[in-house]
Amino acid sequence: MPHDQLKPPRKRRRRSLRSAAATLFAFAILAIATAAAVFLYGKWKFEEPGPLAQEATVVIDRGLGTARIARRLEEAGAISDARLFLVAAVATDKAGRLKAGEYSFPAGASMASVMDKLAKGKAIARKLTIPEGLTSAQIVERVRAEPALTGEIGTVPDEGTLLPETYHFQRGDDRQALIDRMRAAHDTLLEKLWSQRDTSIPVETPEEAVILASIVEKETGIPEERPEVAAVFHNRLKRGMRLQSDPTIIYGISGGDGPLDRPLTKSDIDEKTDYNTYQIDGLPPTPIANPGRAALEAVVKPADTKALYFVADGTGGHVFANTLAEHRRNVGKWRKIEKELRLEAEKAEAAAAEAEAEASADEAAAASDNDADVADDSAAAPASETVAPDDKPVPQAEIAALEPASQGTDAEDASVETDDASASTGAPEAAGNAEDADEADGKTAASTAGSVPLPRPKPARPAQ
Repeated sequence: MPHDQLKPPRKRRRRSLRSAAATLFAFAILAIATAAAVFLYGKWKFEEPGPLAQEATVVIDRGLGTARIARRLEEAGAISDARLFLVAAVATDKAGRLKAGEYSFPAGASMASVMDKLAKGKAIARKLTIPEGLTSAQIVERVRAEPALTGEIGTVPDEGTLLPETYHFQRGDDRQALIDRMRAAHDTLLEKLWSQRDTSIPVETPEEAVILASIVEKETGIPEERPEVAAVFHNRLKRGMRLQSDPTIIYGISGGDGPLDRPLTKSDIDEKTDYNTYQIDGLPPTPIANPGRAALEAVVKPADTKALYFVADGTGGHVFANTLAEHRRNVGKWRKIEKELRLEAEKAEAAAAEAEAEASADEAAAASDNDADVADDSAAAPASETVAPDDKPVPQAEIAALEPASQGTDAEDASVETDDASASTGAPEAAGNAEDADEADGKTAASTAGSVPLPRPKPARPAQ
């Protein structure tokens, strides 16, 4: 066929190809325009204020995938479109990186801000404060009682192995993991402090330092006093004197389950147990609580003092003494303060009872004739508790005293002389203090000084 007869079909094909290309181009432009419109709309929806009318909290459980997280947020009203949230998470490479936790979202929070908070793990930080001086059993009880934590605690840690602090956590954190953090914090701090210790202190191991720190912790709640209280115990240990600290007796009785619901008695003091430092030499076998940072620091770096005694001063703190004679005078001053405080308390109780009686009388007068004849037992003062002679409560001012602190004024004043006289039995009277007596007769003086105990009153501590 002649060549000129083939041209028209080729032109038609070229025209068809150009037409198809133009159509495809038009579709591409339309697709791009549509995609751009969808993207811009999605971006606008993603960044616009969300549906929350007020601040809300949403808990994202562990193990949830991105799709389930999106549904959880939509169900909680934090976002308006779970599908758009999921697409955005994939597009921004945040899918699989959203973290579990308890999140707080403000009113009108956008999906973008919600996703950003989950991706960065900005969950609500909760905190649990463990006061100094709690036993391990008490700490475990507090951790178990925290409802935002999960899981079980295997066993109660050894006494003195946990560091009282404020610990931050998130909802859903494991209880055992928090206990492990407390133990690790204790170990780290103890290692650091022991390496910085005063090498002249009489404790030989970090474990012994913790035991003594737990006693210091229970003896005073005033941070400034701890180095001096620690020094008193160090000085007594160096002289071979018994510590005579009543918190150790209490621990021996309660086993670390908590404080006693009664005062210590003479029989408590006389009973020889592993923890009764009135009856044993040196330190008890284990700590009696979990000491805090300040108490540990006080033990490894005690104050520079020769004090051997301390007693409450009536202001919430203590007054310290180097000699037995000085200590006796301080005890006498505290006895007077204690007596005044008791009289004030008795007056307050009497006034309260009188007011209650008057209120009860008014109520009875306003009642019917039959009701008025009914005896109002609630106006009567409660009966005093009585104890056997060997179980009389020990006075606050001096734990070795035999007469209860609640007894009459004359008897109490007389007990000061009686107790102090008995305390100095066996010591040279001319010496006038434990230090001189120690020089005159080392072992006798040590036991004599130790027989005048460190009195019991402490500043108020957190409820345990």
